[in-house]
Formats: sequence, structure tokens, C-alpha cells
Amino acid sequence: MPDDHDVSVAVKALKIGTKVKELRMKHRYTLQDLANKTGLSKPFLSQIENNHVIPPVATLLKLARALNVGLGYFFQDETTTEKVSITRKHERIRVKRRPHHGKEDVSYIYESLETRKQDKHMEPFFVEFPPISVEEMNFTTHEGEEFLYVLEGKVEFRTVDRVEILEEGDSIYFDSSISHGFRCVGDKPAKAIAVIWTGP
Repeated sequence: MPDDHDVSVAVKALKIGTKVKELRMKHRYTLQDLANKTGLSKPFLSQIENNHVIPPVATLLKLARALNVGLGYFFQDETTTEKVSITRKHERIRVKRRPHHGKEDVSYIYESLETRKQDKHMEPFFVEFPPISVEEMNFTTHEGEEFLYVLEGKVEFRTVDRVEILEEGDSIYFDSSISHGFRCVGDKPAKAIAVIWTGP
């Protein structure tokens, strides 16, 4: 597992940017084509492809749909067609924000809990939310549904017109197409399991 302080190691190990670029070239899309399909800006896509930005899960979902792959594709080193897939703790790679992250960069730490199975409909993640202010929150939308179970700490869930505090043992299930964001409201990072259903 890469050093938590060396974010570039994690990004390079996953080769997310490289995979995005390879898929874009395979489909013969220009950066503008991909921008049109995802709603993401050309400069942001370029930063992702060059591994300068760590994309949040919602951004990866948009890229996966536009490039006709499952979200898990970005976390795979190898794939399996087996009906059972096991991911050992030491096989997970932590992806976290840079110390001076931009507004579109990831604002939490996440680990994919399943990295090999192809064509799956659910994407499970371990997520760690650092304490941040409301102003630092990133709000996202994507297709599908989302489930989050709080393991430790307190997590604030926000939409345009709703604010909920989730404590240890609480869970939430919602339609991911609504603009939503999470943040830790305690002194220590909050930890949760998130499962994203990306739809058929």
C-alpha cells in the first residue's frame, strides 16, 4: 500500500489518468468529445489524464459511462470472470486528496473494496471523511443510487434543501441524481462504507 502522504504514488499505481486517456483514444474521442459526453471541462479532463488531479468517485462514474466501462475498471490491475471475487485488505489502494487540492479534486479518502469482477452493478467503497467546513464541501450528482453506513464519527449529508447528521450505526440510501455532499462534523475523520449502484 502506498504511503498516505505520497498521493502521486497512489494515482500512478492505479493509472487512472492513463486508463482514461487509453479509453478515450480507443473510442477516437477528442478531449472536447469527452467533455461534451461527461459535462466535465477540457482542462479538468486533461489534468486527470496527466495524473495531476485525483478524480472523485462521481467524476469516475461519469467517465465510466461515457467510455462504456464499469467504474471498477479504473481500480483493476487484473480482472476475473469468477462468480466470487475476494479483495484482501492489503490489496486495497487508498486514494486521497492532495494537501492543496482544487475545487474539483477529491475531498475525501476512498478505497475500492472490489477490484476484479467485471460488469458488476454495485461499487463498494471504504470512505474516510476529514473534518472540513461547509464551504469546502464538494456537491456531486451522478446516475444511480447510493447507500452509506457510518462506521465511526459523525457525517453530515447535505442536499439543496436538506441537512442530516448521521452518527455511528446510522445509514442513508438515496437517489444519486440529486445534488449531494458529505462532510465530517467531528474533530476526527469519520469512516463509512459506501455502496454505489450504477444502474443497468
